[in-house]
Amino acid sequence: MYTHDLIVIGAGAGGLTAAGGCARLGLRVALIERSAMGGDCLNTGCVPSKALIAAAARAHALRSGAALGIAAVEPAVDFAAVHAHVHRAIAAIAPVDSAEHMTELGCEVIRGDAVLTGRAAVAVGDRKISAPRIVLAVGSRPQIPNIEGLADVPLLTNENVFALDTLPRHLLVVGNGPIGLELAQAFRRLGAEVTVAAPGGALPKDDAEAVAVALDSLANDGVNFIRGEVSHAASDATGVTLTLKGGETLSGSHVLLATGRSHDFAGLGLDAAGVQHDADGIVVDARRRTSNPRIYAIGDCRPGPHFTHVSGYEGANIVLEVGLGLPTKADYSALPWVTYTDPEVAQVGLTEVAARKRHGDTVRVWREDFADNDRAIAEGDTRGFVKLVKHGRKLVGATIVGAGAGDLILPAAMIVAGKSSLFGLASLIVPYPNRSENLKKAAFASQDALVFNRFTRGWAQLLARLRR
Repeated sequence: MYTHDLIVIGAGAGGLTAAGGCARLGLRVALIERSAMGGDCLNTGCVPSKALIAAAARAHALRSGAALGIAAVEPAVDFAAVHAHVHRAIAAIAPVDSAEHMTELGCEVIRGDAVLTGRAAVAVGDRKISAPRIVLAVGSRPQIPNIEGLADVPLLTNENVFALDTLPRHLLVVGNGPIGLELAQAFRRLGAEVTVAAPGGALPKDDAEAVAVALDSLANDGVNFIRGEVSHAASDATGVTLTLKGGETLSGSHVLLATGRSHDFAGLGLDAAGVQHDADGIVVDARRRTSNPRIYAIGDCRPGPHFTHVSGYEGANIVLEVGLGLPTKADYSALPWVTYTDPEVAQVGLTEVAARKRHGDTVRVWREDFADNDRAIAEGDTRGFVKLVKHGRKLVGATIVGAGAGDLILPAAMIVAGKSSLFGLASLIVPYPNRSENLKKAAFASQDALVFNRFTRGWAQLLARLRR
């Protein structure tokens, strides 16, 4: 009755995980992709941005060694070579996401535009295939705000900014979310003048104290922040001009839009398949099933957190659901995320403000500043802190801002997820000197009352008397 056991549309992080896992279980899997294998993360997101950030960090290091006795020098940035480095990183990782690799895993990779033609059927060009289960992993695209004149201005988004092989003279960044801040700092450190314009505060889902540490660093790097909403855009031979609602104008050579993500389901055939969708994406339940229970939607195409690791997680859930028949609900209570500015801002679970809003005065917070961390002092970089947020006996959130915060967040994520404990972390032997000591110190502080109380003091004093 069916040509396949599973059809996956979209070969980004979620689609690759779902298709590859089910194929390894022996299912007949069709994986359809119309563009580059690997999706946004490999080609226009995580990988190229981190490669650019790495190059920017090298340039910054040359300027900032004076405190450690190294003469500061202005780096000679060859942006064409930086561009080459970014694309070497993409090329080095691409084989893992390639059609050849997915074929080796047992998938049939079909290139072209997929159209849902029924509740269990898909057409790709002249070919028609069908399966009892279909996964939509079609991602999202940069959101283009409704600004007068913007359609006539050459725009950069994450989809084309990494194609630049010459450094912008003055980059105007519209938006101060993770993408906007990461790229603003990177381009500034590589030598561009950078101005960020946004109507609201940066990174509103993160801990405000941690965000302030990161913003101070960007400001010290020379990133200029303008509070305001862009109302008009224009361009000429000299560059781009943005006008804010208050009348202020910003002039630059390039404009980068980092104002969030949107969806474009035109031509996908959602209505023909009975799949409901709205402005927030494809409507799904906790198991990521759409209004047509044969069809799942995972990753950025549905409402919810938009991260590569979330897409991979939901793709793994599809393997359990479809491959093994195990109903699996998405659980984001222990979701970690990182903004890769310098310093990095890492979060898992609830922020302090969110926890107090949910649990009130029962929330307790333990904080350890890197100013008191021996490794941070030795490195001359004491920016940031570790913050643990506890409700009752449970760790409900953790914030880390500082060097390597994205790597440091893992133990806290395990505790929030219930796979470890604060007491276990507090009693762990941690190598010295290391920034991870701050996590242990905060965990130990949260357990202090269990170790040092009137009962343990009484017991210790009794033992002392018995030994006399």
